Amino acid sequence: MTIPGITTIGLIGAGHIGSQLARLSIASGYDVVISNSRGPETLSDLVEELGPKARAATAEEAAAAGDLVIVTIPLKAYESVPVEPLADKIVIDTNNYYPQRDGNIAELDSKSTTSAALLQKHLPTSKVVKAFNHIEAAKLTSEAQTRGTENRRALVISGDSGDAKTIVTSLIDGFGFDVVDDGSLANSWRVEPGTPAYGPRGTVAEITDMLAAATR
Repeated sequence: MTIPGITTIGLIGAGHIGSQLARLSIASGYDVVISNSRGPETLSDLVEELGPKARAATAEEAAAAGDLVIVTIPLKAYESVPVEPLADKIVIDTNNYYPQRDGNIAELDSKSTTSAALLQKHLPTSKVVKAFNHIEAAKLTSEAQTRGTENRRALVISGDSGDAKTIVTSLIDGFGFDVVDDGSLANSWRVEPGTPAYGPRGTVAEITDMLAAATR
Protein backbone atom coordinates (compact mmCIF):
# COMPACT_ATOMS: atom_id res chain seq x y z
CA MET A 1 0.00 0.00 0.00
CA THR A 2 1.40 3.37 -1.01
CA ILE A 3 1.52 6.48 1.16
CA PRO A 4 -1.14 9.09 0.31
CA GLY A 5 0.38 11.86 -1.76
CA ILE A 6 3.36 9.80 -2.85
CA THR A 7 3.02 7.94 -6.14
CA THR A 8 6.50 8.34 -7.61
CA ILE A 9 9.87 7.80 -5.96
CA GLY A 10 12.89 9.39 -7.58
CA LEU A 11 16.31 7.83 -7.19
CA ILE A 12 19.55 9.71 -7.66
CA GLY A 13 21.93 6.78 -7.85
CA ALA A 14 21.38 3.29 -9.23
CA GLY A 15 24.09 1.25 -7.55
CA HIS A 16 23.65 -1.62 -5.11
CA ILE A 17 21.47 0.31 -2.65
CA GLY A 18 19.63 2.34 -5.28
CA SER A 19 18.64 -0.65 -7.38
CA GLN A 20 17.43 -2.57 -4.33
CA LEU A 21 15.35 0.40 -3.15
CA ALA A 22 13.90 0.65 -6.64
CA ARG A 23 12.83 -2.99 -6.41
CA LEU A 24 11.24 -2.43 -3.00
CA SER A 25 9.50 0.72 -4.21
CA ILE A 26 7.91 -1.04 -7.17
CA ALA A 27 6.93 -4.04 -5.03
CA SER A 28 5.16 -1.56 -2.74
CA GLY A 29 3.20 -0.04 -5.62
CA TYR A 30 5.20 3.09 -6.43
CA ASP A 31 6.38 4.33 -9.79
CA VAL A 32 10.14 4.81 -9.96
CA VAL A 33 12.28 7.29 -11.86
CA ILE A 34 15.91 6.25 -11.54
CA SER A 35 19.12 7.99 -12.54
CA ASN A 36 22.87 7.61 -12.35
CA SER A 37 25.95 9.63 -13.25
CA ARG A 38 26.49 7.86 -16.58
CA GLY A 39 23.19 8.66 -18.28
CA PRO A 40 19.75 7.05 -18.66
CA GLU A 41 20.83 4.87 -21.57
CA THR A 42 23.11 2.89 -19.24
CA LEU A 43 20.12 1.84 -17.12
CA SER A 44 18.19 -0.01 -19.82
CA ASP A 45 18.82 -3.47 -18.37
CA LEU A 46 17.75 -2.43 -14.88
CA VAL A 47 14.63 -0.68 -16.14
CA GLU A 48 13.72 -3.73 -18.23
CA GLU A 49 14.05 -5.87 -15.11
CA LEU A 50 12.01 -3.44 -12.99
CA GLY A 51 9.18 -3.37 -15.51
CA PRO A 52 6.62 -0.82 -16.66
CA LYS A 53 6.49 1.16 -13.41
CA ALA A 54 10.13 2.24 -13.84
CA ARG A 55 11.88 4.61 -16.19
CA ALA A 56 15.40 5.96 -16.48
CA ALA A 57 16.13 9.68 -16.45
CA THR A 58 18.74 12.28 -15.61
CA ALA A 59 19.31 13.24 -11.98
CA GLU A 60 17.47 16.53 -12.58
CA GLU A 61 14.49 14.67 -14.04
CA ALA A 62 14.43 12.09 -11.23
CA ALA A 63 14.55 14.89 -8.66
CA ALA A 64 11.70 16.72 -10.37
CA ALA A 65 9.54 13.64 -10.91
CA GLY A 66 9.78 12.17 -7.42
CA ASP A 67 7.23 13.00 -4.76
CA LEU A 68 9.94 11.65 -2.46
CA VAL A 69 13.55 11.33 -3.61
CA ILE A 70 16.34 9.00 -2.48
CA VAL A 71 19.95 10.14 -2.82
CA THR A 72 22.21 7.11 -2.95
CA ILE A 73 25.54 8.13 -4.48
CA PRO A 74 29.15 8.27 -3.28
CA LEU A 75 29.35 11.00 -0.67
CA LYS A 76 32.09 12.82 -2.57
CA ALA A 77 29.48 13.65 -5.24
CA TYR A 78 26.85 15.11 -2.91
CA GLU A 79 27.26 18.63 -4.27
CA SER A 80 26.15 17.35 -7.69
CA VAL A 81 22.65 16.67 -6.34
CA PRO A 82 20.25 19.14 -7.99
CA VAL A 83 18.92 21.69 -5.52
CA GLU A 84 15.93 23.46 -7.07
CA PRO A 85 13.90 20.37 -8.09
CA LEU A 86 14.18 19.10 -4.50
CA ALA A 87 12.90 22.25 -2.81
CA ASP A 88 10.40 21.39 -0.05
CA LYS A 89 10.62 17.67 -0.81
CA ILE A 90 11.56 14.80 1.48
CA VAL A 91 15.01 13.54 0.54
CA ILE A 92 16.27 10.24 1.96
CA ASP A 93 20.05 10.16 2.33
CA THR A 94 21.67 6.70 2.28
CA ASN A 95 25.24 7.96 1.98
CA ASN A 96 28.24 7.01 4.09
CA TYR A 97 31.67 8.62 4.40
CA TYR A 98 34.52 6.40 3.29
CA PRO A 99 37.72 8.52 3.08
CA GLN A 100 39.45 5.90 0.94
CA ARG A 101 36.75 6.43 -1.71
CA ASP A 102 35.56 9.98 -1.06
CA GLY A 103 38.84 11.65 -0.17
CA ASN A 104 39.21 13.46 3.12
CA ILE A 105 36.44 15.87 4.09
CA ALA A 106 37.72 18.11 6.88
CA GLU A 107 34.35 18.68 8.55
CA LEU A 108 33.79 14.95 8.84
CA ASP A 109 37.35 14.15 9.89
CA SER A 110 37.02 16.66 12.73
CA LYS A 111 33.61 15.18 13.62
CA SER A 112 32.12 18.68 13.66
CA THR A 113 29.21 17.56 11.48
CA THR A 114 27.70 14.47 9.87
CA SER A 115 27.47 13.32 6.27
CA ALA A 116 23.69 13.79 6.37
CA ALA A 117 24.07 17.32 7.68
CA LEU A 118 26.34 18.11 4.72
CA LEU A 119 23.58 17.05 2.32
CA GLN A 120 21.02 19.06 4.31
CA LYS A 121 23.26 22.13 4.04
CA HIS A 122 23.47 21.59 0.28
CA LEU A 123 19.66 21.24 0.09
CA PRO A 124 18.57 24.01 2.46
CA THR A 125 14.83 23.82 1.76
CA SER A 126 14.58 20.04 1.50
CA LYS A 127 13.67 17.75 4.39
CA VAL A 128 16.59 15.35 4.62
CA VAL A 129 16.10 12.05 6.46
CA LYS A 130 19.00 9.66 6.97
CA ALA A 131 18.04 6.04 6.29
CA PHE A 132 19.18 2.76 4.69
CA ASN A 133 22.88 3.48 5.29
CA HIS A 134 23.62 0.68 7.76
CA ILE A 135 22.28 -2.39 5.99
CA GLU A 136 23.96 -4.47 3.31
CA ALA A 137 22.25 -3.81 -0.01
CA ALA A 138 21.23 -7.41 -0.73
CA LYS A 139 19.53 -7.68 2.65
CA LEU A 140 17.09 -4.91 1.80
CA THR A 141 15.14 -7.44 -0.22
CA SER A 142 16.20 -10.72 1.39
CA GLU A 143 15.41 -9.65 4.97
CA ALA A 144 12.22 -7.63 4.41
CA GLN A 145 9.34 -9.01 6.50
CA THR A 146 5.69 -8.16 7.02
CA ARG A 147 4.68 -5.98 9.95
CA GLY A 148 4.25 -7.89 13.18
CA THR A 149 6.77 -10.61 12.28
CA GLU A 150 8.63 -11.74 15.37
CA ASN A 151 12.21 -10.43 15.52
CA ARG A 152 11.64 -8.19 12.49
CA ARG A 153 14.77 -6.28 11.51
CA ALA A 154 14.85 -2.60 12.44
CA LEU A 155 16.44 0.27 10.52
CA VAL A 156 17.49 3.64 11.92
CA ILE A 157 16.31 7.03 10.71
CA SER A 158 17.22 10.54 11.77
CA GLY A 159 16.12 13.95 10.58
CA ASP A 160 15.14 17.44 11.60
CA SER A 161 11.54 17.29 10.30
CA GLY A 162 9.12 15.24 12.35
CA ASP A 163 6.58 15.15 9.53
CA ALA A 164 9.19 13.90 7.08
CA LYS A 165 10.30 11.18 9.49
CA THR A 166 6.69 10.03 9.92
CA ILE A 167 6.39 9.54 6.17
CA VAL A 168 9.77 7.81 5.88
CA THR A 169 8.82 5.52 8.76
CA SER A 170 5.69 4.50 6.87
CA LEU A 171 7.73 3.92 3.73
CA ILE A 172 10.26 1.72 5.53
CA ASP A 173 7.49 -0.21 7.28
CA GLY A 174 5.93 -0.85 3.88
CA PHE A 175 9.29 -2.03 2.58
CA GLY A 176 9.46 -4.62 5.36
CA PHE A 177 11.33 -3.20 8.35
CA ASP A 178 10.67 -1.73 11.78
CA VAL A 179 12.09 1.73 12.48
CA VAL A 180 14.14 3.30 15.26
CA ASP A 181 13.96 7.11 15.22
CA ASP A 182 17.28 8.42 16.49
CA GLY A 183 16.29 12.08 16.55
CA SER A 184 17.91 14.89 14.59
CA LEU A 185 20.50 14.73 11.82
CA ALA A 186 23.07 15.74 14.42
CA ASN A 187 22.59 12.26 15.93
CA SER A 188 23.14 10.40 12.66
CA TRP A 189 26.82 9.77 13.50
CA ARG A 190 25.56 7.04 15.84
CA VAL A 191 24.94 4.79 12.85
CA GLU A 192 27.84 5.82 10.64
CA PRO A 193 30.62 3.36 9.65
CA GLY A 194 32.47 1.97 12.65
CA THR A 195 29.60 2.27 15.13
CA PRO A 196 27.90 -0.73 16.79
CA ALA A 197 24.68 -0.38 14.75
CA TYR A 198 26.45 -0.12 11.41
CA GLY A 199 25.92 -3.47 9.73
CA PRO A 200 24.52 -5.93 12.28
CA ARG A 201 20.96 -7.15 12.13
CA GLY A 202 18.88 -6.12 15.12
CA THR A 203 15.36 -5.68 16.38
CA VAL A 204 14.09 -2.33 17.66
CA ALA A 205 15.33 -3.12 21.17
CA GLU A 206 18.70 -4.42 19.96
CA ILE A 207 19.33 -1.50 17.62
CA THR A 208 18.34 0.96 20.36
CA ASP A 209 20.98 -0.59 22.62
CA MET A 210 23.58 -0.39 19.83
CA LEU A 211 22.86 3.30 19.31
CA ALA A 212 23.25 3.95 23.03
CA ALA A 213 26.63 2.24 22.96
CA ALA A 214 28.01 4.39 20.15
CA THR A 215 30.92 6.70 20.95
CA ARG A 216 32.47 9.44 18.90
